[in-house]
Amino acid sequence: MTIAAQAGASAPAAGRRVTPTGRLILPADADRADWLAARRHGIGSSDVPAILGVVKERTPLHVYLDKRGELDDDAGEPAFWGNQHEETVARVWAMRNRSVIRRIGLVAHADRPHWMTTLDRRVTECPLAEDRRPCALEVKTRSAFKAAQWHAGPPDDVLAQMLWQIVVNGYEHMHYAVLIGGNEYHQGTVRADQHGEVMADITTAVDRFWAEHVQAEVPPPATGDGEVLAKLYRRLHPERSGTVDVDRHEDALDALDDYERERLAESAAKKRKNAAKARMLAALGGAQSALVGGKRAYSIEPTAGRPAVDLEQLAERWPDAYEAVVSCAPGERLDISNDFRHTKGDA
Repeated sequence: MTIAAQAGASAPAAGRRVTPTGRLILPADADRADWLAARRHGIGSSDVPAILGVVKERTPLHVYLDKRGELDDDAGEPAFWGNQHEETVARVWAMRNRSVIRRIGLVAHADRPHWMTTLDRRVTECPLAEDRRPCALEVKTRSAFKAAQWHAGPPDDVLAQMLWQIVVNGYEHMHYAVLIGGNEYHQGTVRADQHGEVMADITTAVDRFWAEHVQAEVPPPATGDGEVLAKLYRRLHPERSGTVDVDRHEDALDALDDYERERLAESAAKKRKNAAKARMLAALGGAQSALVGGKRAYSIEPTAGRPAVDLEQLAERWPDAYEAVVSCAPGERLDISNDFRHTKGDA
């Protein structure tokens, strides 16, 4: 057998069991639109970290809207390049471990069809098992800035994905391979018997989310990073018009009060910070560094200035260049009516 996946192997038929507990829903070469539509009928491994709240970029509300078909796919550049490098990283793992790997496709649990996953690769002969039984491989590419997250194994979001894949497919363990910063490779193994309680918690959370939100058509609370949620609402409502009464919407009224309190606190904190900086500069005099107990406490360091462009001159002298390189992306701001703005005297 060759080390890499056998390109000429026949693809398994849909409905056939392809893992100990998983049945094939769509083959690996299925159209992406069909794949996106099919995965809306269940919870996939990429949904699990968001449901558990262990990833910043996606929230439970993202998952809910995705399952309802109300959210366009927007994976972004990191996911694009991850897909481009997936085959390379997978083949390196296969060569280093003298194993055969294959793509499968979208798989659902045989008894719980809303448990779904798309394995990056199925390992046809596990290098760790004496009987060379099949297992699976998770492939990741990550920024060099996230290298520290992998020193003790996969980070929480990747671990959650892999444990869900183990649950859906009935494997005893899974392998992972990650390429960090384009030139740092790591691999390891996640074993089911070391995460029994966590796997039980994950299945409970997934089943509750599926029943109480997706099937019941009840949106989950808007929890998670505020900037991520604000970006989501901009995607959902790119154009706005009209008014809505929130007199009886207690959460909106509480949020308005919270926003104004935090705005005042932020403004006061910025003033205190600037005043502290001024006192530190005053103590420096003409010196560059300040010492405390013979150790450098703080200093003033030069920074490279940002390029400044005179847009008016550019438009006047080189209008073609201005039109080619200058664009104004539409934005938005939250405008609080004077009747509801807090002042310093408000308690």
